[in-house]
Amino acid sequence: MFKRARKSFGTIAQNWGMTQKVHKLLALEVFGFFVAGAVVVGAPVAYFLNTLSGIILAIPAGLIAAVFWFSRRAMSAAYSQIEGQPGAAAAVAQQMRGGWQTTPGVAVNKNQDLISRVVGKPGVILISEGPSSRVIPMLAAERKKTARWVPDVPIYEIQIGDEDGQITLGKLQRALNKLPRNLRGGEVTDMRRRLDAVSAVGGSMPIPKGPMPTSSRSVRRKRGA
Repeated sequence: MFKRARKSFGTIAQNWGMTQKVHKLLALEVFGFFVAGAVVVGAPVAYFLNTLSGIILAIPAGLIAAVFWFSRRAMSAAYSQIEGQPGAAAAVAQQMRGGWQTTPGVAVNKNQDLISRVVGKPGVILISEGPSSRVIPMLAAERKKTARWVPDVPIYEIQIGDEDGQITLGKLQRALNKLPRNLRGGEVTDMRRRLDAVSAVGGSMPIPKGPMPTSSRSVRRKRGA
């Protein structure tokens, strides 16, 4: 138990250091959220009930608010450190839970523009990294190839970048979660089986190494280890 707790606190300290390099006022921001959360919850309880109850409820409320903000800042810092690296979008998509499967670099050109494939209940999502002028033909070719293997499955396209029609890396997970759920579990399994055969033949490129975004749930779990 002690070794696990020490490892968890060590991970939190590492994430804190990484985040503080990007967000210089991190400590002040986290403290501010702690105070705000504590006051919002504790003050009314203290006023209508008693001071002790207010303090008892204010402390966990402040901690929840502080951890929430730290997790958001940690994710932002992690994205900024991998943004621009080939395969960054795949690295972010691979952090998602809930039945998503990511195959990095199903198509790559000489400029290191690439397409990664994500499959899940929405269907197939092709995610590009690179200028629109170069990735649009790549997306069209990959869509055509994918449709031959799974002709009845919806195929979506998401472009990562800072041009019109593209989204930033930090908005990728939100964009994926907003897609409609078109398939049932068995249909997803069958689709994965077919596309795995394509990946086995063509191979895929590795995702970039480096700090990955930490969700608020995992941060809370580490604090309570």
